[in-house]
Amino acid sequence: MQQGKDDAVAGFGDSAPVMVRFMPNWPVRVVIFRVTGTVLLLCSAGMWVVPGSLSDPDLAMFKLGVSVFFFFCGLALLMRNHQDNQPDAYFDPIRHEVRVLQKDDKGEPRTILRRSYDSLGSVDFGAQVVALFDRDGSMLMRLAVEDADVRRALRIQLGGLVRLTERA
Repeated sequence: MQQGKDDAVAGFGDSAPVMVRFMPNWPVRVVIFRVTGTVLLLCSAGMWVVPGSLSDPDLAMFKLGVSVFFFFCGLALLMRNHQDNQPDAYFDPIRHEVRVLQKDDKGEPRTILRRSYDSLGSVDFGAQVVALFDRDGSMLMRLAVEDADVRRALRIQLGGLVRLTERA
């Protein structure tokens, strides 16, 4: 199995293509959205279980509208930061570019950002984070890269083309 991996990497010269998945940038926000979404879903069903005046047709229509609204808002909050919705950053050593791929409604990846390595300003390699900056110093993307092999592959790809900075 290891031999096949080495043969695949050998076809790309010094570096192989690298794909890194974006992680939610605010874990606390993700937790708040999930808790709020769950509460809204439970409220949409719970308002029919709680005893009340179901004999009034106007009130029943109001409860139906509110429960449908709570259901869809709760579902939207739960799906907002779902793992399948996160884009991928693909570093291509052949074309010397980074592409950000997002899955569309059919599940097929679509390119939403394409930048050549020459257009990047700098790359900052942290302990478990790689940050790509534009030439004007603004941050393009920050990627959580916990695997040392992936960081090394990115360092090899981006080493000769952009200014690298190391942080501990």
